[in-house]
Amino acid sequence: MNYSKEDIRFPVDGGVELAAWLFVPKNRNGQLPAITMAHGYGGTRYHGVERMATFFAEAGFVVLLHDHRGFGDSGGEPRQDINPWQQISDWRRAISWLQDRPEVDEARIGLWGTSYAGGHAIVLGATDRRLKAIVSQVPTIDGHAAGLRRVTPQGVAALEARFDADEHAQLRGEAPATLQLVNEDSTKPAAYSAPDEISFYLQPVPEGVWANSVTLRSSRWARMYSPGEYVARVSPTPLLMVVAEQDHTAATDLALKAFENALEPKRLAIVKGGHFDPYLAEFETASRAAADWFKAHL
Repeated sequence: MNYSKEDIRFPVDGGVELAAWLFVPKNRNGQLPAITMAHGYGGTRYHGVERMATFFAEAGFVVLLHDHRGFGDSGGEPRQDINPWQQISDWRRAISWLQDRPEVDEARIGLWGTSYAGGHAIVLGATDRRLKAIVSQVPTIDGHAAGLRRVTPQGVAALEARFDADEHAQLRGEAPATLQLVNEDSTKPAAYSAPDEISFYLQPVPEGVWANSVTLRSSRWARMYSPGEYVARVSPTPLLMVVAEQDHTAATDLALKAFENALEPKRLAIVKGGHFDPYLAEFETASRAAADWFKAHL
């Protein structure tokens, strides 16, 4: 192992602290380029992302991998609550924290995000010029379009009724309603029900860092969130998109259309399989493409 790993915490708005791992290559000579990373929708940094972080550290990058607020070891209430704009705001603080590290060259910061955080990578790449290279892996592109595919037309009215009831309950001081993140019974309310989604989220993680639930309002925010609208604005920051051929979670066709709308410099890396294969069978292809992109531009 050619790097050290440190548990750290850093403050974000609202008195919350985010938990993260900092990976620093050993035998470094001067300040190094760095990569800031985060997990996707409803997961934690324990859900397959650490392997990618260690790959980058072995390649010579300082790496900061954090849990979003309300997830994993990070602070924040309510738990399992996914506000994309809050996550993006917190991630800007992670960039600032990383720039202040003595091991890091603050002018050479890259960002890697996957799935929902792959959408955040596009938004941050378009709106934060401190970032010098972006990798967006199997990204969320259009929450509205995805929602039309995920919820049947006859199910929309019932979902909207649940959103409305939740809003009224919160007005009365009740906690936000929740639903399961994964459930193999597609007739039961859950964010995901496909076998690959269930397998990924139910993988073994340390006790107490994850629960099979998200707030109901997270689904409403997800249906409102369309990071693909920002993709043309990432330029001139270099953008790599890693897209899976058969992705039904973050639909392949939506990602490919977004890539077409992106401006140069850009690159597309196609991997075999579905949404979770960049962590699994296609890890070597996805990790190598990302590391090469960061080496070229950081």
